Amino acid sequence: MTPNTPSAPNRRTFLSSTAVAAIAVAGGMPLLTACGSSDKGSKEGTTTGKNAQKILPAYVARNVVTPDIASKNGSSTGFTQAIATAQLKASVETKLGKGSKITIMAPFWGTPPAQNNPYYAAMNDAIGVKTTWKNQDGNTYDQKLGAVLASSDVPDLVVVPSWNLGGKIPTAINAKFADLGPYLSGDKVKDYPNLAAIPTDAWQRSIFGGKLRGIPMPASYVTNIAPFYRKDIFEAKGWQLPKSADEFFSLAKEITSAKSKVWACDDMTWTAWNMFGVLNGGDKSLGWQLIDGKMTNRIETAEYLEALEWTRKLFSAGLVHPDAKAQNQGDASVRFTDGEVMIYNGDLSGWYGKTAEQHTKHPKFAMGAMDIPGHAGGDPKLWATNPAGIWAFVNKGASAQVVKDILAIANFCAAPYGTKEQMLSQYGVEGTDYKFTGGLPVKTDQGNIEVNGAWGYIGAPAVYVAHPDLPDVTKGMVEWQQRMGAFTTKSSFYGLTIVEPSKWTNLMNDFEQLEKDIVRGRKKVSDMQQAVSEWKSKGGDQLRDWYKKLLDDNGSSAG
Repeated sequence: MTPNTPSAPNRRTFLSSTAVAAIAVAGGMPLLTACGSSDKGSKEGTTTGKNAQKILPAYVARNVVTPDIASKNGSSTGFTQAIATAQLKASVETKLGKGSKITIMAPFWGTPPAQNNPYYAAMNDAIGVKTTWKNQDGNTYDQKLGAVLASSDVPDLVVVPSWNLGGKIPTAINAKFADLGPYLSGDKVKDYPNLAAIPTDAWQRSIFGGKLRGIPMPASYVTNIAPFYRKDIFEAKGWQLPKSADEFFSLAKEITSAKSKVWACDDMTWTAWNMFGVLNGGDKSLGWQLIDGKMTNRIETAEYLEALEWTRKLFSAGLVHPDAKAQNQGDASVRFTDGEVMIYNGDLSGWYGKTAEQHTKHPKFAMGAMDIPGHAGGDPKLWATNPAGIWAFVNKGASAQVVKDILAIANFCAAPYGTKEQMLSQYGVEGTDYKFTGGLPVKTDQGNIEVNGAWGYIGAPAVYVAHPDLPDVTKGMVEWQQRMGAFTTKSSFYGLTIVEPSKWTNLMNDFEQLEKDIVRGRKKVSDMQQAVSEWKSKGGDQLRDWYKKLLDDNGSSAG
């Protein structure tokens, strides 16, 4: 059995998207998901300490199947062996659904399947609900989401990714979605054992407007972006993995041969952030940290400028593929598998996807994830990502029974590896959506259309990796997380959903494009220094004071 390999984007590929927006900017008073705040989110406060304990569900671990590789330093667990159908265990012993009719809106990549397909029917029957899906194009989901939440016709259940939390969406979440605390806080969650096994950090990240509103999709806090390299070619050429930024540059010069159409790398900006210890930029709040007594944003640090300069140097020396310099020209991972680049940044989940893709076509193909070195050699300084980035929200007007039936769906979908529920939700109906080949389930063409991610956004277990068909990849992925997790620090606002005052909404809007222009030589590093100076005068210094007060009043969330 090879779970955790849906063909739609999963929790890892979602979180790796360069479109991931900084968390929540809305009108009104500054909010840090306060206990006791109004539904409009107008009262500031904190989810940390005793206030959070009143809201958060109890944590009760489930060890239905013991992993082959245990979690360590924030990593996923790993399963390298297949589990026969006859050995699958039940994690939902009693059908919890009571037959409610439930409308669901979720992002979908590809053509949504028909409503009455065998997979959806089997899931409805197993859970005890009747669902109607309103799947929307994932590429334009933010537009549809904004329109729906501004209307009076909100589905019973709505999936919201973190990168869609801009503008007025956080305010709409507080106004339109239910408080799940009466059903899940404290020991109440024990009615849903699979939800009780979701790590507390993920639930804390799910407090919006002082209420437990979101059902989270958990994620590892270890960076999910890895510098992949062509292991097969590295071994054949005798190339050694670099242990510093200077060694990386020297290796890149050795590898590159434009005449042979081989370049060392693609755009390595993300790896540069990690090598130079730059604060996380995937969420506005994670970009702030108290440094030497001063609240400091990532863009103000020397490490930030050094990372830009180093990446710019790679481009300037012609060591980066020309299509990467041109931007939006093809796919970096295709250039990698075609042998045109030897190193590229990719989501960790891509390790399995690319290896499986090449397995039959190019049996000698092998890739690995390079350990991120410190820029000057030695250990890196890595910063944690957030422990959840996708949520399912329940309509505020839903009846108590509908809420309970939605939680029944989430509990079913959060079943751990090695269970009957997990097998059904990940693979569908045996003989229709998948068949066993060599002891492993393989999706049919119908399965690839029907079993395509949507249910998994409603509920998910603690993160795991399970690819028994490629056990070495499973081992490699988890052990890379373990090693990188050892050098990962949680910043002051780790795991908190923060809404900044609306007057500072657009302060950071132009920085990503400026970064791209600088590393490609279209702008200078001094242009960034000027942009930072303007950012300070336009509100950055005020925002700094706001974050400092937030930290002084509430303390750090980092353990």
